[in-house]
Amino acid sequence: MAKKTYFITGTDTGVGKTIVSAAILEAAKAAGKRTLAMKPIASGCDNTSEGLRNEDALMLQAAITETLPYDTINPIALEPAIAPHVAAHQAGRQISAQRLVGFCRGMQIRPADLLLIEGAGGWRVPLNDRETYAAVPAELKLPVILVVPLKLGCINHAMLSAEAVRADGLTLAGWVANRPEQQVMSCEQDTLDYLTAHLGAPCLGVLPWIEEAETVALPGLLSRYLNITPLIEK
Repeated sequence: MAKKTYFITGTDTGVGKTIVSAAILEAAKAAGKRTLAMKPIASGCDNTSEGLRNEDALMLQAAITETLPYDTINPIALEPAIAPHVAAHQAGRQISAQRLVGFCRGMQIRPADLLLIEGAGGWRVPLNDRETYAAVPAELKLPVILVVPLKLGCINHAMLSAEAVRADGLTLAGWVANRPEQQVMSCEQDTLDYLTAHLGAPCLGVLPWIEEAETVALPGLLSRYLNITPLIEK
């Protein structure tokens, strides 16, 4: 059974949840830990000869130490690059929190030191007309890691996300600041200082923009900027 499981969320979509997850996995591997990861729902999948494949889920598959089939890492693959509940509706499929919880529990029984479960979009992204993705980590009682993109507005989005996580009865285990663009935001250090003082959880790292590296090499390069001790030694 996985010794530690964390749910990865972001302040919004496109903030770098997958690259952060992969970097954490690489850091854990460097620390000698056995790792697993999954992205239960992925929209924006490519139609390949092997079936629908999502580049984020493939990055997670490459970063973990254990060998898993793609369908175990990404059990619900949707082709349209739109909100999961809309993509599922267009595909004639229904998504429920309990179904996702079942997939996650199936992964949790596998032996590993660390399991990361990556969500979709932000904390309140819908699964259907009644449920949001937040119901999944809430049911599993998972500690949460928040990915914060360093750009204008991130303080408000980060504080609201942390507030929502705690309102759902969960612990914010840590947060990672990610630079999503080459240009450094104005007053970046002031932003980092505020978040460090007010988010109430450890900053696990500040990931830089690395332009020239190949995508496959990015998680390993970025892992050097992380301190995952709070995640693996509690």
